[in-house]
Amino acid sequence: MRIVFFGSPDYAVPSLRACLALSNAEVIAVVTQPDRPRGRSGVALPTPVKALAVKAGIRIILQPERIRRDIADTIAALQPDIGVVAASGHILPSYLLALFPHRVLNVHASLLPRHRGASAVASAILAGDAETGATIMEVVREVDAGPVVAQTRLPIGPLDTTGTLTTRIAEAGAVLLGDVLPRWVAGALASVPQNASEATFAPKLTKEDGRIDWSRSAAEIDRAIRAFQPWPTAFTTYQDAPFTVHAAWPIPIALDVPPGTVVAGDGELLTPLLPGRVSRALVACGQGALAILTIQRPGKRPTPIEAYLNGDRAFIGSRLGA
Repeated sequence: MRIVFFGSPDYAVPSLRACLALSNAEVIAVVTQPDRPRGRSGVALPTPVKALAVKAGIRIILQPERIRRDIADTIAALQPDIGVVAASGHILPSYLLALFPHRVLNVHASLLPRHRGASAVASAILAGDAETGATIMEVVREVDAGPVVAQTRLPIGPLDTTGTLTTRIAEAGAVLLGDVLPRWVAGALASVPQNASEATFAPKLTKEDGRIDWSRSAAEIDRAIRAFQPWPTAFTTYQDAPFTVHAAWPIPIALDVPPGTVVAGDGELLTPLLPGRVSRALVACGQGALAILTIQRPGKRPTPIEAYLNGDRAFIGSRLGA
């Protein structure tokens, strides 16, 4: 089985490892995003997939900004059997897809047809879904609309963020991929078309998506805070400056103050899921209240609310987002 792997971020690394671990397969090429500056140093760094490919000794590593005919010609000359995609960041044209006798399979981070698109994990948390998972599907020209080959399901916990959930889905999807690939190439598996009427969409996130609307319920805002970790992060304004909320907990109580108003907590233990965390600062929401746990001011590091309140007594009684 001659595999061409398309992937770039950390999410794709477990799937590449699964391909490399197959006894009857060879990863003959990797297609990934170009090296880009990262961090304060501005040094161009390889994608996580490229770093693994180099370590694994894969000789052909292609890094185009966009897939064009020259890339397709290079891949065609390698006589591949199958392509595997895991968040490559490239649009794969029809002439490229046609090169693979056993098609191109994608490891998508949702239970398709739910949450097609770039922000599938965040969208599942935002929607309040009880579960999500990984779907292996055939790649077609329409985004995430190809027939489904296999799925694996995972529960979404009350503390899950996009970061933690993406890691779990990536590992589960890789295990599924390792099981599916040999059987798919052997013709022992068949794909099933998606029901397009059940499709939901998960567009690419923007920084503005993270702005907190305090008129929404505490449960909705809590899901948004978790969905937007680690990016774009949930934020509001305080003292005319951005104010990031990294962690919080919804409480089903009514506060007789306008939404966004901060009141002192009663010091009660919030939940056994958050050992040692108590309510020190509550924010009124459209329904219920939100116990603030970790915040960040511009130019500062994330800070537990207990420590933050020691240096900012004016926070209690303020109105966020005003």
